[in-house]
Amino acid sequence: MATIQAQGARLHVEEAGSGYPILFVHEFAADHREWEGQVRHFSRSHRVITYAARGYPPSEVPEDPTLYGQDHSANDILAVLDGLGVARAHIVGLSMGAFASLLFALRHPERASAVVLAGVGGGSELSELEAFRRTQEGNAQRLLAVGWHQEAIDLAHAANRIQLKRKDPRGWEEFVAHLREHSALGSALTRRHYQGGRDPVYHWEEQLRGLNLPILLAVGDEDGPCIDASVFLKRVLPDALLWMAPGTGHAINLEEPAAFNREVEAFLNQVERRASRS
Repeated sequence: MATIQAQGARLHVEEAGSGYPILFVHEFAADHREWEGQVRHFSRSHRVITYAARGYPPSEVPEDPTLYGQDHSANDILAVLDGLGVARAHIVGLSMGAFASLLFALRHPERASAVVLAGVGGGSELSELEAFRRTQEGNAQRLLAVGWHQEAIDLAHAANRIQLKRKDPRGWEEFVAHLREHSALGSALTRRHYQGGRDPVYHWEEQLRGLNLPILLAVGDEDGPCIDASVFLKRVLPDALLWMAPGTGHAINLEEPAAFNREVEAFLNQVERRASRS
């Protein structure tokens, strides 16, 4: 375990294994613990790094709203790599973490050797953008008013999350228990200033067409808000693969850990073979 100082927040970082580094970046409704199935698998062959985002204990929960947002999310990835002395790594992100990973790759392509974007692009639909942002603000206000206890249950029953309960009731209960341990303040400020303030991925089309990194897009076929965005990214990114998991919602790594690990491992092996031949 380590604590790394990023801009305006200390970040809790954990490592396992040795070899080429893989950094996992978690989603809004999770924290570093939800990557455990990936840590156990990939640490057999790689140096696996996870961290809790700002606003997610045991990382620091800044009270200043200006210390949240998409710029901080990308900068925190850089801070973790720099803090650990990692020059280049594979980056794997889910949802909010996938957005951060994509933004990081656009800004620092020399620091990423491959990128996995799982459940990326929610809230990007331009025709629904203002409604999405109003929803994030409403959710932020509710979290500040009532905390995570009932909110965790409601979120975990969302249309693109209920699949986890059907497939793995014990895993779903653990997911809810972890969610209830999150900081209401940190989550609310993340909702308001990151989730509700970030760019739609469609606004980045010109930059995306010039991103020459190997990328795997992973999305569940029941993760409605992310399907169109994933297809868009497949179309515009020069070196991208798209894997769609059947009967799967948003928390793809928790719902289908074996399939997710298999697809990510095959992709990273391909990237590493390609690099060894160059």
